[in-house]
Amino acid sequence: MRKIKIGNKLVGKNEPCFVIAEVGSNHNRDLNQALKLIDVAVEAGADAVKFQTYSAEGIYSTKTPKMSYLKKEGLTKEDESVWELIKRIEMPRQWHKKLASYCYEKEIIFLSTPFDLQAVNELEEVGMLAYKIASFEITHLPLLEHTAKTGKPIILSTGMADLSDIEEALNVIYRQGNEDVVLLHCAINYPPKFEDLNLRAMETMKQAFQLPVGFSDHTLGVTSDIAAVAMGASLIEKHFTLDRTLPGPDHPFALEPDELKSMIQSIRDTEKALGSPIKRHTEAEEEMYRLGRRSLVAACNIHKGVVITREMLEIKRPGYGIPTKMLDIVVGRVAKIDIEKDDILTWEMI
Repeated sequence: MRKIKIGNKLVGKNEPCFVIAEVGSNHNRDLNQALKLIDVAVEAGADAVKFQTYSAEGIYSTKTPKMSYLKKEGLTKEDESVWELIKRIEMPRQWHKKLASYCYEKEIIFLSTPFDLQAVNELEEVGMLAYKIASFEITHLPLLEHTAKTGKPIILSTGMADLSDIEEALNVIYRQGNEDVVLLHCAINYPPKFEDLNLRAMETMKQAFQLPVGFSDHTLGVTSDIAAVAMGASLIEKHFTLDRTLPGPDHPFALEPDELKSMIQSIRDTEKALGSPIKRHTEAEEEMYRLGRRSLVAACNIHKGVVITREMLEIKRPGYGIPTKMLDIVVGRVAKIDIEKDDILTWEMI
């Protein structure tokens, strides 16, 4: 299975999980807030911080019906259409250069999801290292084709998609000579319920397409992210914010700064805990391996030349004497030296 290089990071099997801190629209069209979010991502230890490049004119028809979750959560203003909401929260494209430069200065990878062909062109101008394609755009084949032609790695989110959707999207990308793709499993609810996540689908995608697979998460908390890493996710994408109470559609299900930092630390701890598939005692267990296991110990004084009986033996700690599984072999042997009660038996003694 191939590994994908994004900047100086490798994404794939046996590599550290690549963590994308997703800003989404949580900049609230305030450049200073956007820069603060980059600082938060750096402090948390994220590998990349991601924005979104779209415009209302290029993403929604003005006649698009209202989305129930936006209305239910009170995230749209009264009588505000989806088009109007997007227009209100879209990121000013003139920010690209400033954001990319600031990320470079802070040594974190700058990413932004393009939602139209012009966005790809504009992001190319600031040296994008990889492109994330949103779940909604997996059927936007011209966008996939145009993005693939850049030759940059593509992180393809697959929410709502079945295997045939993914196959069709990959074929478009591969035809451009670009095979550097990471697939992201995703559940498109805001936020989704745990029973809607189906994390096992990551393994299905991995087997079907032989590509690195990760998880783009919109759940509350970090349980599903840690579970995904434990299952082998090569990449985690998670929304974050300065404050969940701020106005805007992406804030309510996002992590606050301390939570983002805690999630990334938990991911790193999980990777350490997964360790090796080899079942053996570890270096850290060496002392307990010698002292905490049991071996054969003299139950009484045994004089030189005496035939050892079962009653003369006990099974006690430590474990560096004759192994307990040799009990029947030791019984009937002759003591070569005087053995004191509680001596730990060795082969030299019998």
